[in-house]
Amino acid sequence: MPTKNALLIASACLLGLLSTTGASLPYPILAPLFGNDTGSALTSFLGLPPKLLLGIALMVNPLGLLIGSAVLGAVSDRFGRRRILLTTAIGGAVGHALTAAALVTESFPLFLLARFATGLLEGNGAIMRAMLAERLTGGLRNHALSWLNGAFHLGWLFGPLLAGLTVGFSITLPFSIAAGALLLGAALVAMALEREAAGPTLGQRWWSVARERHAFTLLRQPPLRTLFSVHFAYACGVAAFYEFFPLWLVDVGGYDVRQIAFVNMGMCALMTFAALFAGRASTADPRRRASLQAGLAALAILAVGFGNLGVGLAAIVLFGLPHAYYNATVQGWAADQFASHGQGAVMGLLSTTFCLANIVMALAGGLLALVDTRIVLVVGGAMAVAAALAMRSWSARAVGIRADTTRELR
Repeated sequence: MPTKNALLIASACLLGLLSTTGASLPYPILAPLFGNDTGSALTSFLGLPPKLLLGIALMVNPLGLLIGSAVLGAVSDRFGRRRILLTTAIGGAVGHALTAAALVTESFPLFLLARFATGLLEGNGAIMRAMLAERLTGGLRNHALSWLNGAFHLGWLFGPLLAGLTVGFSITLPFSIAAGALLLGAALVAMALEREAAGPTLGQRWWSVARERHAFTLLRQPPLRTLFSVHFAYACGVAAFYEFFPLWLVDVGGYDVRQIAFVNMGMCALMTFAALFAGRASTADPRRRASLQAGLAALAILAVGFGNLGVGLAAIVLFGLPHAYYNATVQGWAADQFASHGQGAVMGLLSTTFCLANIVMALAGGLLALVDTRIVLVVGGAMAVAAALAMRSWSARAVGIRADTTRELR
């Protein structure tokens, strides 16, 4: 591999790791902070219940991520990957610094603003995927996209681990470390990426481009609408699994925070390892491969919903294997198939779809969990099954169309 490509991939993976580490950092911190009701100005804002404030605090970051994923990729199509990546990395570091300041001053409004802004800028994952899809070709591109996914998975392992190791010294220390790490990542991006010519803007401002070319504008195209609907169904199944398997562990096994963290580490470790190999080339239609991979992921989710503690634990960890392969397959195929629409916008659509699914399943799953947590997992597994079947049907239709075209040419 040429040194230039190696540096490009390493820069993207490092920045992806640091971004998701920062996104996952607060989760083990916020629950004890608001759950113990210390009576601070932060946890008693306007006299509202601390658990309600916790729910709001947890919601604003994914909301920012949803918006950022929808617009940042398209903006980078016009104004350049390097420029927007540097802006978001430095802005993310400022967001972590503001989060630390909000904790020190016990300002809940500042905390919400900082977490929303940080989530908005963490939507730069679409830019990183677009950058790799644009500058690499063939098998190397598929491998690089898979390795980037592995870096994202690893961030969800490192973030809670960093928080657990450092929060005992100071509640602001994890955020200070995350801010410093993002600045270092920005410096590496500045060195690794060459300045590029921005796309034709015709005098447009970035907010005009974001409004007119956000990821959802791609849904005007029938094939991309199909991709959205199938990927959304699968993402809803994954979101139901991610968000509610910890509650299942509490309900079924009486697990505490530390035990849940160990299970999550096992799943993330397998997912990261699988991502190293998931980009290998194949002669089979990518949609047919994605169908099989989605089906295996659905089987793992359903095994948790219907199984006992032992079966569920094995399924949670093993879920990481087909999920890593599905991501690599769909992203690589989308990069090849829809490049003419702008890699930033296409990768933004995939990221936005997953963010939207997380919000939908958080709301729907919260209601279903009032009855039984297992219902959430079974519904999620059923949606992943539906996605697998839809992807297989899409592949079959495409093969049939190609066969008819070949016969007509003969």
